[in-house]
Amino acid sequence: MTTVGSDTLQVRSSDDVVRVRQRVRTLAIEAGLSLVDQTKVVTAASELARNMIDYAGGGACAFAIIGTPPRRGVRVTFEDRGPGIANIEQALKDGYTTGNGLGLGLGGAKRLSSEFTIQSKPGEGTKITITRWK
Repeated sequence: MTTVGSDTLQVRSSDDVVRVRQRVRTLAIEAGLSLVDQTKVVTAASELARNMIDYAGGGACAFAIIGTPPRRGVRVTFEDRGPGIANIEQALKDGYTTGNGLGLGLGGAKRLSSEFTIQSKPGEGTKITITRWK
């Protein structure tokens, strides 16, 4: 698999969430994703970036276009050093929240992604990688 144009962005504020959305949209266009797929990956990325701020105080996102034409996609990795997630299976269920939200974030981001992986250890942080393929 080929990776093109990998870069990172620190996420600490709402302005940074906007920058994440903009960067993901730019890469999705460059990768040739349809408008529907662009919207899905941007929405998932926005939710995960917001979660990093709300639950971990911030973190970092790494962005890349991956694959070899005609199969190309966008991969975004979100990594924080927050409190971690004790029960990942429960956290992915719709309606479960430890905050004031609707509890649709993680599960929704997973559904909007072609690939979704999550690693988390309480007290150490969380790493989530999403990929949306063309």
